[in-house]
Amino acid sequence: MAQPRSVRTKNFLCVYIFTITLHHAVLPSAENRYTTDYSKRFLDAVPKNLPAETVVLDLSQNSISELGTSNFNYLSKLRILKLAHNFIRDLNFSIFQYNQNLEYIDLSHNKLWTVSCHPITRLRHLNLSYNHNLSMAMLSGFGKMLKLEYLALSARRIQKPDFSALAHLQLDTLFLDLEDLSEYKAENLLAFNATNLQIILPQNKEFHIVLNLDLNTTVGLELSNIQDNCVNDLKALLLKLNRNVRLRYLTLSHMKTTLTNVIYFFQNIRRTTIEHFNIYHLSISQLAERFRVPDYTETSLKSLTIKHVKIEDTRFSQPDVYKLFSEMNIPTLTLSNANAIHMLCPLKPSHFTYLSFAHNSITDELFEGCSSLNLLETLVLQRNQFKKLTKVSLMTSHMKSLKYLDMSQNLLQHEVHEKGCHWGENLVELNLSSNLLSDSVFHCLPVNIQKLDLQNNQISSIPRMTVELRALEELNLASNRLTDLPGCGQFRSLRSLYTEMNSIVTPSSQFYHTCQSIREVKAEHNPFMCSCEIRELIDLRKQGLVVLVGWPESYRCEYPEDVRGTQLQDFHVSELVCNTTLLVVVVLVITVVFAAIISFLCICLDIPWYLKMMWQWTQVKHRIWKNSPEDVLDNIEFHAFISYSERDSDWVKNVLIPNLEKEDGSVQICQHERNFIAGKSIVENIIDCIEKSYRSIFVLSPNFVQSEWCHYELYFAHHKLFQEKNNSLILLLLEPIPPYIIPAKYYKLKALMAKRTYLEWPKEKSKQGLFWANLRAAIHVKLLCGEDIAELQM
Repeated sequence: MAQPRSVRTKNFLCVYIFTITLHHAVLPSAENRYTTDYSKRFLDAVPKNLPAETVVLDLSQNSISELGTSNFNYLSKLRILKLAHNFIRDLNFSIFQYNQNLEYIDLSHNKLWTVSCHPITRLRHLNLSYNHNLSMAMLSGFGKMLKLEYLALSARRIQKPDFSALAHLQLDTLFLDLEDLSEYKAENLLAFNATNLQIILPQNKEFHIVLNLDLNTTVGLELSNIQDNCVNDLKALLLKLNRNVRLRYLTLSHMKTTLTNVIYFFQNIRRTTIEHFNIYHLSISQLAERFRVPDYTETSLKSLTIKHVKIEDTRFSQPDVYKLFSEMNIPTLTLSNANAIHMLCPLKPSHFTYLSFAHNSITDELFEGCSSLNLLETLVLQRNQFKKLTKVSLMTSHMKSLKYLDMSQNLLQHEVHEKGCHWGENLVELNLSSNLLSDSVFHCLPVNIQKLDLQNNQISSIPRMTVELRALEELNLASNRLTDLPGCGQFRSLRSLYTEMNSIVTPSSQFYHTCQSIREVKAEHNPFMCSCEIRELIDLRKQGLVVLVGWPESYRCEYPEDVRGTQLQDFHVSELVCNTTLLVVVVLVITVVFAAIISFLCICLDIPWYLKMMWQWTQVKHRIWKNSPEDVLDNIEFHAFISYSERDSDWVKNVLIPNLEKEDGSVQICQHERNFIAGKSIVENIIDCIEKSYRSIFVLSPNFVQSEWCHYELYFAHHKLFQEKNNSLILLLLEPIPPYIIPAKYYKLKALMAKRTYLEWPKEKSKQGLFWANLRAAIHVKLLCGEDIAELQM
């Protein structure tokens, strides 16, 4: 039973679309410029007022039925026009007469009946396929499009002169969809000057189109929808081919035949000029129980590719089938999606340099002990049933030239205790992605490997005690279970590291110390912890030492929660917080400076002494309040408290006090010798006397600054000055004091002498009267008597 039409043509279309892309570089270059995309918009007409600068216009997959000159005449820069999958019925190419730069038109999958051709001189690509009602007679005008390189057509009937207009065109690719062909005569297909000829053959029709092909100028032939009659014609065509034709590429797609016919193709292609033979979607309806392996000597064939094989009859000799491929004398063999479970080792030294058995069911026994693949450089075993990594390594140990091995999408595992990993000595690229490998895989790797793909496994870390891979330059650990960005201790030459889609929170400390050669890191989509460690990685990128692929969109903070979702480039933290050395230096500097300040204050200003005095003041005031709270309410009892050095006591006792007190008793002086209360400490007496005196008189002289007790008295009096905010200090200068003899800790005395007016004792008797008058005026105040105090307390 024939396959549905969409299935039959799907893969063939993929092949010719790839060819188009390969041969027509104009497409990507144009679409990188100004593109206007109106595809899939349910439009029934071309939009008006399109941008005049449009180079690429996509109107595919709409419901447009009519085109006119006014739709495109103002698009002078238009180069690519896509109108596939619409409902266009009639087309006159004169509507493009103003689009002189037009190079690409796709009108496939429309309803075209008629085409009136107006030459478009620059047109290189024209696709009119899948317009099955279009008559081939309409092709007469295409012969003037001399730059045309790609032409795609569909036909239901072919008449004799239909292709005559194309005979002199030098096409790169001609695609003919003849699937619905209903009328055809053998002499109607002429020689095409097309380098690549792609034909979808009629379904179940006795049209011998293959036999009528003239392939003298054809390099690549692709045939799809090959039924039984076509198989016989194809066999006859191979017999007709001689060494004078240019045919190098033969592709057969959607073919149903017997194994005998397939073997016939292999046997007879060696006598032709074909170098590359491809079969896609092969259905084998009958297998030969026994057959003879073709003789592959003296063949021009260089590569054989077979993909998507369906075997309807399972009664066959598997060793014979495998031998059919293993003994091929060709450099390149691809057998994919063929349900193969094994492949034999060639009996003699093989010419294979490339082997691909992807998407099969091959197991660990493949090429076990095989030593005849000495020229093999590339081996692809993707998506099979391999389980033991050690057996894979042993398989490669005999392949002396093997450089690339793809073991992705298997069931490979390796345990730490397993021994016997012996890889091919020239293996430089290894793909072990999408397996079941864990951390132990690093104990079984080729020592000379340069590129290693381990993505999508179960790796959580890189063990420190592993084989040193000195040549490794690229390591892919994406989609594993890593929690930090690993170091490069075992692979010092690593330049590219891919770790996206893991659970990486932060780079490891080893990463910065050992990954000196890293130039590219791909760590997208990881739950980063935004901290000092991640800041170092950002700094490496800023300095141009590392390229972060996907930066900055795919790098975001996950932790802590207050910055979740923030891009790493927007995360900032102080240098002081992250730089331990700088932090230690700053702390040490602050400590040294603070210690220096304290030392200066202690040495120069005698700060401990002042602290001691403040403590004593506080303690005395507390005791006075606790023991005699009623004394706090007493009023002032003395006009002045006199502070002086014992060396100046003669002048104080014989001159100062007698002149102030006199006989009337109007002035009462507090003197320590007569007013200090026995049993109290000196400090308590000093504070008590200062508190009960209206003024404090300080007799200044060189002797004063040498007295420790005078210093105490000055401190307490000054403290009262600031506490009560009154003008209670009187400085009396008995003898001049040179500034240099005042100790540094007497800075308060220096400040008072500099800011306050002091009375100077005159030596001349004529001036002493004024001195006494000023002094009495300074201390004059009416003291309250006992009765007055009692009244105030009431």
